[in-house]
Amino acid sequence: MKTFLLLLCVAVSLSVAHAQTAPPRLIVRADDMGYSHAGNEAILKTYKEGIATSVEIIVPSPWFPEAVAMLTQRPEVDVGIHLCLSSEWDNVKWRPLTECPSLRDADGFFFPMIFPNKNYPGRSLAENKWKLEEIEKEFRAQIELALKKIPRISHVTHHMGCSELNSEVSAMAQRLASEYKLALGPGSLGMKRVSYQGPKGTSEEKIASFIKMLEGLEAGKTHLFVDHPGLDVPEVRAIHHIGYENVAVDRQGVTDTFTSPKVREVIKARGIQLISYGDLKR
Repeated sequence: MKTFLLLLCVAVSLSVAHAQTAPPRLIVRADDMGYSHAGNEAILKTYKEGIATSVEIIVPSPWFPEAVAMLTQRPEVDVGIHLCLSSEWDNVKWRPLTECPSLRDADGFFFPMIFPNKNYPGRSLAENKWKLEEIEKEFRAQIELALKKIPRISHVTHHMGCSELNSEVSAMAQRLASEYKLALGPGSLGMKRVSYQGPKGTSEEKIASFIKMLEGLEAGKTHLFVDHPGLDVPEVRAIHHIGYENVAVDRQGVTDTFTSPKVREVIKARGIQLISYGDLKR
């Protein structure tokens, strides 16, 4: 018995020591592929020329077909389905894939918001009489179309927190992920969400705040950073909603950060291991 306890203590000590000496792991997730042509270009740019390791695709979005074509040409990119129940931009809209009246606004689009927003009174999904069975129907349709077009998809995530409407929706989303054998993170994969540490109004501020975040990553832990690449071009300047008007500048800053040589230098110097959701499933 004493020998067993001694061996157990040694094993635990070795495990702790390994965790303390192992490099931090980081997933850099580029969200919302499909929201615009420039967004598609920027997201793939951050993968090809930068540090993005996983890409999230919005299936009912207007530029989904182009996103599929682009990702077909890059079979090594780790892709996730970004399940969506909202259409937040004022100048460009998208609709459910299914006949689900409780998920549509008066014009047939998704509601602009998931949760109540003072700028869009009464126009969030949460404020309307949504039906659980219709959300499940829509989620299934999005998952199945994504898998049909991009069979290698490894995981599922949720745009604007749409799976958090209530505990029933959360449980259903987890059940679907399991049914379709898709990872559901970050909690189920043991990841810790991290974010900018400091101002992020300009590209320079974003880069500095991102580097500060990198310097605080814990050894032996898996971290998840999420943001939305874009380009400061006329197309993206026309995309906005009340309360988020500087979309083009903001998302250009994300692209600049994810492709920054300074960021790469810090990642190399700290020995940070860039991984994807797919890596965690292997």
